[in-house]
Amino acid sequence: MFFRQFHLEALGHASYLVGDTFTGQALVVDPRRDVGGYFESARAQGLRITHAVDTHGHNDYLSGLSELAARSNVQLLGSAEAQLGYEHRPIKDGEVLDLGDVGVEVLHTPGHTPEHISLLLHDREAGDEAALLLSGGALLVGDLARPDLLGGEDEARAAARAFCKTLQAKILTLPDHVEVWPTHVAGSLCGANIGSRLSTTVGYERRTNPVLAELDRAGEPVTDCLRLENLPAVPPYWRRMRAQNMTGVAALGVLPEPPALLPDAFERAVSAPGAVVVDTRQAEAFGGGHIPGALNVGLGSSFPTWVGTALPEDARALLVLDDPSDLVAATWHLLRIGYPPPAGWLAGGMYAWRTAAKSLERVEQITVHELRDRLGDLRVLDVRQPAEWAAGHIEGATFITGAELPGRLDEVPAGSVAVVCGSGFRSSVSISLLHASGRDDVVNVLGGMSAWNAADLPTTDGV
Repeated sequence: MFFRQFHLEALGHASYLVGDTFTGQALVVDPRRDVGGYFESARAQGLRITHAVDTHGHNDYLSGLSELAARSNVQLLGSAEAQLGYEHRPIKDGEVLDLGDVGVEVLHTPGHTPEHISLLLHDREAGDEAALLLSGGALLVGDLARPDLLGGEDEARAAARAFCKTLQAKILTLPDHVEVWPTHVAGSLCGANIGSRLSTTVGYERRTNPVLAELDRAGEPVTDCLRLENLPAVPPYWRRMRAQNMTGVAALGVLPEPPALLPDAFERAVSAPGAVVVDTRQAEAFGGGHIPGALNVGLGSSFPTWVGTALPEDARALLVLDDPSDLVAATWHLLRIGYPPPAGWLAGGMYAWRTAAKSLERVEQITVHELRDRLGDLRVLDVRQPAEWAAGHIEGATFITGAELPGRLDEVPAGSVAVVCGSGFRSSVSISLLHASGRDDVVNVLGGMSAWNAADLPTTDGV
């Protein structure tokens, strides 16, 4: 059996290529939208991709199933419990897909989503024992995927109860040696405390994962095993992803090359309907001078999550880059979460903009010591996640998590406001949103609460 994981740090996402070296058949599981790597890896092993499947309807990115089918004769599979709008072969609980000496056993594992399946792989060359579990969101490294994405509190509680049954009936019955390879890994907001490793085993999770350990000790059915408080806030673009994935994502076809625009042309493009400048430089550079109205989302491991938070659904991005070589990465990040390719990028970067005598805006940046000294004059807006806030925050601060800020801008305190997050990244995104809405009385706190705590400044865990 050939097995390879494809890790995309920027989405906390893992996908998989499983192949049988005797027959040459291969299966792709939970593919991302840029599928070239799967074909390249299969080609190197003398495999052909014959099947592809999503373990569930994803909320955090657009699936690459349609891209695989558009490029080759790939049979798409789908959970028999799902209402899917694209052509596929339903697969049901207990069914085994044979890829030569590789057996792929389907397990219906609801909880994260109702239709969720996991795939138990049997490498028959090595024996009859199950080898590994492609768990999707049914079991993560040190965590479980959240059950609260498809409705209100009642729906979340019902999904949590289904998750408890899944864990006891489908996961804890597996042998300890079975390797677990999830779709959601560190960096994903589909879990609250996902570990940094990219795989685990059933036995390790049985002993160290608090939920599994409790269920294993119980020895009887348990109906309430998941805590729903302090889960990460849901980015607004997630509301659009699942519906598109369940219906079937339109294939990209031939992608246009985003044009390089000199400052005059870039300035004209900014005035086009739907155009939004996305400045992908880091917070300190953005604060020192940026194009008026630009949104700041630094290009890095958190870019897709936060560009999807800040950018309106119907926007067409105009990019400001540190380096032209960043264009491909930024473009694919946008495509993976449902935005079109950028309408263009600023040729020559901010150097060209400045030397063309174009207008600039700046963000005041202060240290935590300066914030402490100015707390009488500055209100504090904390944009971290609920669990971070609960662990300790500045007394008197207003809490609006960054994922909810676009819809709650009118709740930001009046007057001068210092915005704080964990390090200064999310606060810069938030400040750019506030600037774009007309607020120019906001300052960024360098180093965020990490610096505040390092300086041993006071915090509270109260409201």
